[in-house]
Amino acid sequence: MDMLAGLLAGLPNFIIYFAASLAFVLIFKFIYIRITPYDEWSLIKDKQSVTAAVALGGAFLGYCIAIAGAAQNSVNIVDFMVWGVIAMLAQFIAFAIVRFVMLKELTTRIENDELPAGIILAVVSVSIGVLNAACLTY
Repeated sequence: MDMLAGLLAGLPNFIIYFAASLAFVLIFKFIYIRITPYDEWSLIKDKQSVTAAVALGGAFLGYCIAIAGAAQNSVNIVDFMVWGVIAMLAQFIAFAIVRFVMLKELTTRIENDELPAGIILAVVSVSIGVLNAACLTY
């Protein structure tokens, strides 16, 4: 019984961190789909755009990697939330870098379902997420 109690002692923290992580992902999605000049959901749902799905999936994955690193290395929930916001800003900066520096025609290429554009955006998003997570190991 003592072993079970010991195992369950961390359950409240798990619930708090997991709920906060889910909230962060929903907030990220809400903001991300509004800062992109195209409507990912309609491209995916209506036009069945593989490119939009790859780009959006990479953005989600990159952000989830970053907030996983924040959760793993935070000292408390407030610390986690601060770094979750910083990680979110880094992901938005990654989108801006790809859009304005690497592929100025990114919007048109994703709307036209040109897969290479979606792949590079996804790879940059995941890469920024990995770097985020690594930098959160203070």
